[in-house]
Amino acid sequence: MDVQEVRKLDGYLKKLFGNAQIRVVPKGQDKAEVFVGPDDLGELTVDDEDGERSYNFRMVIQVSNDPGLQPVPVLTTYLRGKFDNENIRVVTRPKKTDSVEAYIGEEFLGVLFVEIEKGRKSYIFELPILDVDLEGGPTEVE
Repeated sequence: MDVQEVRKLDGYLKKLFGNAQIRVVPKGQDKAEVFVGPDDLGELTVDDEDGERSYNFRMVIQVSNDPGLQPVPVLTTYLRGKFDNENIRVVTRPKKTDSVEAYIGEEFLGVLFVEIEKGRKSYIFELPILDVDLEGGPTEVE
């Protein structure tokens, strides 16, 4: 990722979440870390498959192993707090039990997949970003 790409991704995420505290920090040629203030939220990776450049933001969210856990309210509260945006909502997916979807208002953000590894339950938030999403350059959030 070059400097211009990082700036575009930074501006896009700030605008998408309405949060000027979001920062994209390069971490090698095809990766970057995403922060809100001092909190490291997750990793952005480049995908150049099929000649089309796109990006994927991946965030791991640890949750309780309690089988009574209701993921929708827990994940909604968590994402709202991390991104400082009360318009984020998590909803169940029709015909899917291994994942839920995240939205800001009516705009689709991405999917949160359930992962159970070594007896620990977490959700993996995957936010796809297409190259066309970045057109127009960075937009600053006041």
